[in-house]
Amino acid sequence: MPFGHDASLDAAFSAGAGLALFDAALATRPHISGVLRQRLALRAGVACAAMMRMREDERALRDAQHFIKAGADPGPAGRLHRLWRLFAARRARIDGKALRAAADLLGLDAPASIQSVDLDRLVAALDSVAKDHPNPIVAAALSGSATLQALPNAARGEAEILALWVADLALANRLGWDRPVPLIAASILHPSLRAKSSRKRPQPDDQDWLSSCAKAYARASAEAYDLASDLARRSAKLRLAALSLRAKGAGRAVELLLTDDVVAPAMAAMAAGLSDRASRRLFDRLIELGAVRELSGRPSFRLYGL
Repeated sequence: MPFGHDASLDAAFSAGAGLALFDAALATRPHISGVLRQRLALRAGVACAAMMRMREDERALRDAQHFIKAGADPGPAGRLHRLWRLFAARRARIDGKALRAAADLLGLDAPASIQSVDLDRLVAALDSVAKDHPNPIVAAALSGSATLQALPNAARGEAEILALWVADLALANRLGWDRPVPLIAASILHPSLRAKSSRKRPQPDDQDWLSSCAKAYARASAEAYDLASDLARRSAKLRLAALSLRAKGAGRAVELLLTDDVVAPAMAAMAAGLSDRASRRLFDRLIELGAVRELSGRPSFRLYGL
């Protein structure tokens, strides 16, 4: 290793290069931005469930989202997934209303955990970080740290998740993205980021949090770019297959597949004005054409996606 070599500089360079490449992918493939963000939201939900020592995997979170009655509680892990789904669909702007909604989903709305005055101070702190630190990775790391620092009475795990949520929001804001992308949560648990001495995962109040953030975003941006490339190939197959579809409303079903992680036939039927049977036949046809995959692994209550 050369004299004076700093591993943190390597991480910062890798993160910057990875985010630049991913930014270009977002700009040149807008037709998959919806499904990409929601697929990444699913990964973030699974990672946060693991962080909270829950056992739900991708299949369980998808079921909790798509097979519950409107307005029903999807359960603790389902709420984590919903947190990131809503995150991926909102504007990349930091404000008290957005923070309150996120805190509610995390169960941080109790007066002992987070109060309106805490949110006001946090928003002011995040605005200051955004103005003083144009570097997106630095802004993300400091925003995450500020969030955890602003919530001393909150449950530790939930506060950490909110800090990761804010970090991604700050990153998107500094990069000029219209909508944020769930990135850091799914990579922060990777074994390579754990401290060698304690094997503890990186946390927003660690002394080397900035370096950990850079490493996490380097990994996350590379994985997100690979996912974007895969979804772009799959979307091309879907759009080609759509040319041979004759079912009324098929175009609306294809649009749903390009904007969400998975689609249930009943959901497509309602959106496209199809009967349940016609919707199932449409997805069977798309399977035959190799344009979509069935992702539930069940013979009934199936879910389809790119």
